[in-house]
Amino acid sequence: MLRVGDKAACMACRNLVSTNMGVRFRVPLQKLHPLSRAIHHRYSGNSNPQRPPHRAAARYFTSMSRLPMRPPKPPPGSGGRGHQQQRNFWAIRLAARLLKLRYILLGSAVGGGYTAKKTYEEWKDMLPDFSEYNWVIPDFVWELSNQIDLDKLTKALPDIEEIVKLLPDFDKIGENFSFLKSLLSSETTGDPPLKATDSSAAAKQDASDKQYKKGLLGELILIQQQIQQHEEEVRRAAAANIACPPPPEPAPSPPPKPSPPQQKRKPSDKEKFDQLQEELLRTQLKYQRMLERLEKENKELRKVVLQKDDKGIHQRKVKKSLIDLYSEVLDILSDYDANYNTQDHLPRVVVVGDQSAGKTSVLEMIAQARIFPRGSGEMMTRSPVKVTLSEGPHHVAMFKDSGREFDLTKEDDLAALRHEIELRMRKSVKAGQTVSCETISLSVKGPGIQRMVLVDLPGVISTVTAGMAADTKDTIFSISRAYMQNPNAIILCIQDGSVDAERSIVTDLVSQMDPQGKRTIFVLTKVDLAEKNLASPNRIQQIVEGKLFPMKALGYFAVVTGKGSSGESIDSIKDYEEDFFQNSRLLKDGMLKAHQVTTKNLSLAVSDCFWKMVRESVEQQADVFKASRFNLETEWKNNYPRLRELDRNELFEKAKNEILDEVISLSQVTPQHWEAILQKKMWERVSTHVIENIYLPAAQTMDSGTFNTTVDIKLKQWTDKQLPYKALEVAWETLQEEFARFMAEYKGKDQDDIFDKLKEAVKDESIKRHKWNERAMDSLRVIQHNALEDRSITDKPQWDAAIMFMEETLHSRLKDTDSVIRDMVGPGWTQRWMNWTSRTPDQHVRNETKNELERLLKLHDEHTAYLANDEVTTVRKNLEARSVEVDPVLIKDTWHQLYRRHFLQKALSHCNLCKRGFYYYQRHFVDSELECNDVVLFWRIQRMLVITGNTLRQQLTNTEVRRLEKNVKEVLEDFGEDQEKKTHLITGRRVQLAEDLKKVREIQEKLEAFIEALHKEK
Repeated sequence: MLRVGDKAACMACRNLVSTNMGVRFRVPLQKLHPLSRAIHHRYSGNSNPQRPPHRAAARYFTSMSRLPMRPPKPPPGSGGRGHQQQRNFWAIRLAARLLKLRYILLGSAVGGGYTAKKTYEEWKDMLPDFSEYNWVIPDFVWELSNQIDLDKLTKALPDIEEIVKLLPDFDKIGENFSFLKSLLSSETTGDPPLKATDSSAAAKQDASDKQYKKGLLGELILIQQQIQQHEEEVRRAAAANIACPPPPEPAPSPPPKPSPPQQKRKPSDKEKFDQLQEELLRTQLKYQRMLERLEKENKELRKVVLQKDDKGIHQRKVKKSLIDLYSEVLDILSDYDANYNTQDHLPRVVVVGDQSAGKTSVLEMIAQARIFPRGSGEMMTRSPVKVTLSEGPHHVAMFKDSGREFDLTKEDDLAALRHEIELRMRKSVKAGQTVSCETISLSVKGPGIQRMVLVDLPGVISTVTAGMAADTKDTIFSISRAYMQNPNAIILCIQDGSVDAERSIVTDLVSQMDPQGKRTIFVLTKVDLAEKNLASPNRIQQIVEGKLFPMKALGYFAVVTGKGSSGESIDSIKDYEEDFFQNSRLLKDGMLKAHQVTTKNLSLAVSDCFWKMVRESVEQQADVFKASRFNLETEWKNNYPRLRELDRNELFEKAKNEILDEVISLSQVTPQHWEAILQKKMWERVSTHVIENIYLPAAQTMDSGTFNTTVDIKLKQWTDKQLPYKALEVAWETLQEEFARFMAEYKGKDQDDIFDKLKEAVKDESIKRHKWNERAMDSLRVIQHNALEDRSITDKPQWDAAIMFMEETLHSRLKDTDSVIRDMVGPGWTQRWMNWTSRTPDQHVRNETKNELERLLKLHDEHTAYLANDEVTTVRKNLEARSVEVDPVLIKDTWHQLYRRHFLQKALSHCNLCKRGFYYYQRHFVDSELECNDVVLFWRIQRMLVITGNTLRQQLTNTEVRRLEKNVKEVLEDFGEDQEKKTHLITGRRVQLAEDLKKVREIQEKLEAFIEALHKEK
């Protein structure tokens, strides 16, 4: 291809192409027809010797890439005739060739242009109308392109001249480095390792110069490499001077006097060395400030872009970031109880250290906010805290299970966040324990925060103090081991620099879990106190070089996390840390390197290590979960082939719908059924009180007036104190029984017995919570009192119904009384002979007592309900005469049952007489010996039961059934929010297998989504 610049073309093309063809070489050749650009001359690169050659580029060669070859020269000896003949026609041949070339070019250009235009029109017609698909691109893209002014952003960036002014004086640094290099080479002549180092460093420098282009970023990287290289040279020079002192002379001979030039050169070399080191530090500081300024401007620009993007995507689903996707996977894994030995080997940064070593402070510096509760010497981290760090436009924090955002720029929100973390920690700790293994999940977003996932663990202790559980130390060790034994976990080992290294406990634990140090990063905190307290600063150098502790690590860092005050802000701590390291002897003397200090460098290194570990291991972990999913699905297909995979939550929802359907079916019960059940149960509950406390005492009176008065008084007392309560108890029990009956009848072919335990618990809890309306009792009391005061029987059917009700009641009571008496006296003569049974001594005594009392009743048919004392004595003496010892209490008890039977028998006979007494009732029993006041009493009781049943039925259908349904819904909602309750009530291998399947599928899907996003980010 013909290589043509913007302003000039090759001289060969200028000669070949005439000016009247319309080709202007001021236009770039790329805009010409492809056929025209296909011509190439190998001499075009040298057409302009003053112009530097172009950069190497890809060239296209065709069959027309070269000119026709020259004809061969005539052989020697042939004379010059042939050559002369060719010379005669040289002009003609040249013109013919030029004309031929011109026509070829012109024809090719015209034909190619026409063909290209025709092909373009055909392709344009074949393309669809993409204007109809503008809706595919979100609106915020168009809005963002309109709102962001790229020219304004370009103008806002600093000029190259301003950035160049900030750069150090490289000429001066070069002179100093050249002097230092010559000095070292002169002093260490014949040292092959040093020469090899210099040559390798020079080779690396040349490679880096060729690799990076001109520009601000390339210059900054070159400066950084130069600084690192010069640091290494200074360190090696100092080590060489220390390791190779001048050999001492023999004692007898005096040392030779140095020459004057040597005496002058050595002090100047030292001064040059110090001057060079100071210049190096100034260059590092200037470079650091320039980077910080550029980073600050970049952060502001990113914040503006993120805020604009955040405003434009409120109305659509927010796309989750890469670190958020990864954090969700870890949250699911923390709740997953893996069967089949599936373990969580996904990377995370585990922060471990001795108690009060500064773990929490380091984590807060990385998160750029004081988010954790603090205490002076007291254990504050009582459970693992997983912190997901990511970049965002606003500095906020949020818990995994809460929608509240804490603004970390406001002190009130920071205090509320610390208080919430402390409450969650204390809540997770069980009774009698000090620490908990439950993980608290927290996400922190903000501008400039490095993306990673950290887990802050409780501090390792050496002694259990008062107030702690006895197993606190072992529990902390087990929690730490559980997190560190993950082969892909990055261990951030925090060591307190202000205390003796021999007191460290965590270093031994870390060296056990990672003996090779392939995933450990060591951090030395409180370096300011260490420098102040330690007599030998070289001890700090030994620590950060990994020579003091037996453990190994990927990197060693030294940080300062403030002056120890809980009220310090993150910005003040950063300023204090920067000022300390700028003025520290540790950095000036070369004991610490610039990339080993400050929490900022630490966070960058940890983030890089974290993402490197993630990229290396995440796909392998995805394959592990894929295999686990296959095993679980195979077990389900073999054991439950016809059942749908429903996890515990889905089964709970299914059971919830069934229970609500059963509650709704209560409203389908007919009013007649409700009233019949209520009246029956109500009479069973109050019949004993009516017979024993109302009817029997009133029947002992001598006339009808006294009978009615006694009945009215006792009914009034009963209504005021007991009857409404009894009625509500009956109604509530009836509602429970009907509810239980419907739940039992609902069970059929499609009913799953896995819900039985849950339904029983819901029924019991709903009944326990349900309380009858308090106002219903007052209204019910008034209704019952009015019903019992009415004595007017309007027609004969009502009279007959009362007679029938009285007969049924009396027969039932008489039957029960006969049964009690038979149990008291034992089997009769017939039963003893037929069944070969006999009476017990007590039954024999009671039988004799019964016979004696029956004789007394035959003599006194109108006897009262109670025996007099003299009658009791007479009966006892008569029995003693027959050698039967009897107690007076036994006599009275036997009399009570005998008199009741006697009374019920007389009442039944009187009831039969009153069947035709309605006529006398209407005449108020005037001029009649028949009095049927007991029939009126039973009519009043019966009417009260009917009215009470109707009232309770209305309350049930109108109010209480709905309130019960509401209680059932509340209980189901409470159970639905209580995961432990659901786990306890819905159990079985089928449930657990479905749960595991759901979790493994969810983990695998999220891991695949994360891996896809990770590949896109690359």
